Amino acid sequence: MRSEASLTLKLAAFAGLMFLHLPILLIFLYAFTTEEQTFQFPPPGLTTQWFSIAWNDRPDIWPPLYLSLKVAAISTLLAMVLGTLVAAAMANTRFFGREQISLLILLPIALPGVITGISLRSAFSIMDLPFSTLTIILGHATFCIVIVYNNAVARFRRLSGGVLEASADLGANAVQTFFYILLPNLGTALLAGGMLAFALSFDEVIVTTFTAGQQSTLPIWMLQELIRPRQRPVTNVVAIVVFGATVVPILLAYWLTRDGGETAGGGK
Repeated sequence: MRSEASLTLKLAAFAGLMFLHLPILLIFLYAFTTEEQTFQFPPPGLTTQWFSIAWNDRPDIWPPLYLSLKVAAISTLLAMVLGTLVAAAMANTRFFGREQISLLILLPIALPGVITGISLRSAFSIMDLPFSTLTIILGHATFCIVIVYNNAVARFRRLSGGVLEASADLGANAVQTFFYILLPNLGTALLAGGMLAFALSFDEVIVTTFTAGQQSTLPIWMLQELIRPRQRPVTNVVAIVVFGATVVPILLAYWLTRDGGETAGGGK
């Protein structure tokens, strides 16, 4: 009976993995199809021409790509600074309402993206802040902060407070303590959190839809291409780029934190 149950669980796990990853494999496959507008299975033929077309003949791809990289980089930088400061405050202090504030910090990643997007759009409208690259960055930073916070607060909790006290007793000032004590201990956690934040920002669609003006990030460009298809295989080629830009940082973040207690990848 136990072996039958084990086999059933393995088959169920395999079916679940196939359900999740088969669509991604199909995207990869149809990036090489010779058919431009309709998808046939199996594809009538395979070609690499769409990679060349995406690189050389579709200049409309580059502005959204540059904007996505810019937004992801700035959002990640903001998140690493603010997320680390919040993690330091929450991990090393005790005060009334601490758990409630911790819940509020985590809400942007726990709430559906539609709720977050509507809330941000309403806030920006109330502040008369024009929808632009700035609003996209602020919107992405709200959930990127949570990713960095999750990793940093876990590392702070593993770091003994006695180490900081010993540094002060030996005459180190705050700057020296940060660079010689805190940063070496927090480095991998912050790097992992930054990679995860960059990956999530780079492929974000829902929050971007509510916070963007006339700009178009790469995921928004892909969505528009799917609605009004011109060369569908080109969209699949761009999807491969987005997949790589998302998965590689996540794998690196997992590798950096695999031996610790950080919550790399936790949340969204």
